Amino acid sequence: MRVIFMGTPDFSVGTLEALVQAGHEVVLAVTQPDKPKGRGGKMQYTPVKEKALEYDIPVFQPVKVREKSCVEKLDSYKADVMVVVAFGQILPKEILELTPYGCINVHASLLPKYRGAAPIQWSIIDGETVTGVTTMQMDEGLDTGDMLLKTEVPLEPDETGGSLHDKLSAAGAKLCVETLKALEEKTVTPEKQGETPTKYARMLDKELGKIDWTKDAASIERLVRGLNPWPSAYTSWEGKTMKIWSAEVVDRECKAPCGTVAEVTKTDFSVQTGKGLLKVTELQIPGKKRMAADAFLRGYKMETGTLLAE
Repeated sequence: MRVIFMGTPDFSVGTLEALVQAGHEVVLAVTQPDKPKGRGGKMQYTPVKEKALEYDIPVFQPVKVREKSCVEKLDSYKADVMVVVAFGQILPKEILELTPYGCINVHASLLPKYRGAAPIQWSIIDGETVTGVTTMQMDEGLDTGDMLLKTEVPLEPDETGGSLHDKLSAAGAKLCVETLKALEEKTVTPEKQGETPTKYARMLDKELGKIDWTKDAASIERLVRGLNPWPSAYTSWEGKTMKIWSAEVVDRECKAPCGTVAEVTKTDFSVQTGKGLLKVTELQIPGKKRMAADAFLRGYKMETGTLLAE
């Protein structure tokens, strides 16, 4: 097929590669505009742009894809299908209906679960044991189009947002190739979505990572894993932000207020939550790299009774 690919972040790159390797002719890569990064403000290519240039695929970076000039440009490529993977802009009807096969989206959840911008992280935070990827025929709603194919991915007990991101990216790339083949061969039957059984997987922000120690230890531990590597779960310690990168649930209580360090050993420390203790095993403080809790305790004093909260 002649394919216009639309995507922006790392998650999208695997699908672009898979389409090329499967023999599809990717005639254009559409991605978000470059953005300045770092103290020097140097403009940085999006991951999709970098990969597209490696394959000598033309790149188009519209500020607003719904503008008439953008629609006309896309139409000029006479593609068979548009594949959309985490592009970052809402597509108007004119683009959704531009090609014979329409717009096929790769979504990182088992729709209708976790419609929205951050299905990967929310599936961990909510305690799902299985998630996956769905390909769908896009419509004008937000992740509401007819479902085409699905693949399941189990979550490991120590799954993080980063590890699940990579698994679903790979699964989505494979599923997208299978979906285009099924569309060409007319062996797939679109399935309507029902009502979603989960809340909208809203976009992540730094405020989400602030730990509420009145919640149970299991919920906090899932938050820690879900927000690893970004934006990270955090608390305060001696007026500084302490990021918690790894933790374990301890199924017992201490007579201490929530957010109080209840136990300190040579290798870790545990904090009282609304239910159970949370053993902190990896953390980070300002000016330092991520470190195991035992390394932190060798360099800094942590006493029982310390309150880890503002």
